Amino acid sequence: MSVKIRLKRMGNSKRPIYRIIVIDSRFSGKGRRVDDLGTYNPRRSDQPVINFKKESVLEWIKKGAIPSESVRTLLKNSKV
Repeated sequence: MSVKIRLKRMGNSKRPIYRIIVIDSRFSGKGRRVDDLGTYNPRRSDQPVINFKKESVLEWIKKGAIPSESVRTLLKNSKV
């Protein structure tokens, strides 16, 4: 079973908020998720807000979860 860490889009039209989730790669982004790791709000006026559980992210990566390109970029910008 391949597990991925990726973004799930939420919010209203033209006001996106994303959740950082762990999901089985066989399901779509709106399918069953394994774990919620945090949120990402790109619409903040001063700077985007990224909130996530650092320990949980590192634990899932150690278990073999593969972050998507966008999540990998967010983690690098947050110095994880």
